[in-house]
Amino acid sequence: MTEENAQIVKKFFAAMGSYNEHDLLALAAADIEWIIPGDGWPLAGAHRGHAELVAVLKKASEEVETQYPKPPEFVAQGDRVMVVGVATGKIRATNRPFKDEWVFDITVRDGKVARIQEYIDTQALARASRMDART
Repeated sequence: MTEENAQIVKKFFAAMGSYNEHDLLALAAADIEWIIPGDGWPLAGAHRGHAELVAVLKKASEEVETQYPKPPEFVAQGDRVMVVGVATGKIRATNRPFKDEWVFDITVRDGKVARIQEYIDTQALARASRMDART
């Protein structure tokens, strides 16, 4: 089951990367909860259900330009999969760059991604989002 859960999360990340909404929603529980910490940057907040999942990913594509310099690492145990990675990019509204080392704590339930808790560099993202930020 652990390896199956890791594969589900890998497919979910691939669907996000190519923004294949059909595959993404097929891999997400109807009551998915995605918690993005922080304050003062566009994606922070708790996002619940398919509609909010689609909305936050649309907002991310519109407001944040992101690259992943190396593939993330997937570590699974039981129904939880930790995904560890690094993102670089910029906030489009400010044109300010960021580097974010992150961990996603993902719970898989009944073969679907049910919960995502992000642990990210909220300070770097908020700093890049501030209109009055200094480089």
